[in-house]
Amino acid sequence: MSSADTTNNLQRRPSGLRALIVIFLAVHIPLFVYPVFRLCDWLDLSPLVTGLLLIPIASSQVVSRWLLRDVKRPLARGLRHVADFLLGLSPILLMTLLVFEFAVLLGLVDVWSAAVIVLGISMTISSVGILFALITVVKKVTFDSNLLTGPLRFVQITDVHIGSRSKAFLEQVIRKVQALQPEFLCITGDFIDASGVAEEELAVLRTLECPIYFTIGNHERYEDLDKILATMRALGVNVLRTNAIHHREDVQVLGIDDHDDARQVEQELVKMEVDRQAFGILLYHRPHGLEAAEASGVDLMISGHTHNGQIFPFNLVVNRVFDRVAGMYQLGRSRLYVSQGTGTWGPVMRVGTRSEITLFEIGAIANQ
Repeated sequence: MSSADTTNNLQRRPSGLRALIVIFLAVHIPLFVYPVFRLCDWLDLSPLVTGLLLIPIASSQVVSRWLLRDVKRPLARGLRHVADFLLGLSPILLMTLLVFEFAVLLGLVDVWSAAVIVLGISMTISSVGILFALITVVKKVTFDSNLLTGPLRFVQITDVHIGSRSKAFLEQVIRKVQALQPEFLCITGDFIDASGVAEEELAVLRTLECPIYFTIGNHERYEDLDKILATMRALGVNVLRTNAIHHREDVQVLGIDDHDDARQVEQELVKMEVDRQAFGILLYHRPHGLEAAEASGVDLMISGHTHNGQIFPFNLVVNRVFDRVAGMYQLGRSRLYVSQGTGTWGPVMRVGTRSEITLFEIGAIANQ
């Protein structure tokens, strides 16, 4: 191939910016532009009013993810919450609108009534979704193991997203954890998702009367990781980064840093000494690597990351990316539990999922 042909091929390839613009438009037109135009048309609003609604709604995610990303002031944080609410509302609004497009087409309802009903249904579902995001539920997981000399009771929280979520939310979560009286607490990443989160915002961790084991998620990697780790250690948290701790003689807790590499668990487990005579619990943020965990003799791997899609129909996308999205999976003697997440990212909203604190109660099988 000549240099001229090479140059022409490079010129024909879309740049990263062009690809980003294509993706942005592909998402924003159906989620933010089409619903505004359609509903304004059905409500017979003027072009001026339509434009005044369209501009802030269509640009909301650019403002939220860029201009307001690290804001601390109450007004700016409030604006970001509004933008996040629009993101959560948009798929619900779009799906409801499409249903009523057919209703209008078939003459079952007039356009003005359709618009009012679409807005009413979407706002109701979104309001319930906010409640589901704010109120955490305790999911109990039980099974038995012959490696334990006595029963084991511990709690997992994950994807709390402090930074996006507030100090008050964390305090609510820790109160519920404390009431469960676990032997220890595991935090499997994305505990913090913003830079500059002060130790005072996490101080409630000191009130727990049990050890805390923590592994980083992708969001800690995106932020000021060294400061986050220093803060967690100052709060008495055991940070596990390709290392292991015997919580008791028959229980080993292992932790691995999150990484985009699907072979991360396999590559890091070989660097640790897994005690096959003890019940091994592996903390890893994303639900990859059960096969490697099973080969290494890990009994239980606990993860998060997926949020189970958080808001329907995003779970359909998550199901395309991950083979194991939520709940318990088993391979040989090893188990993987994937939490739906304790907090939320982006919209403080859950539709079709719940905010979860996971309580593990593992019984001891007496050896004959």
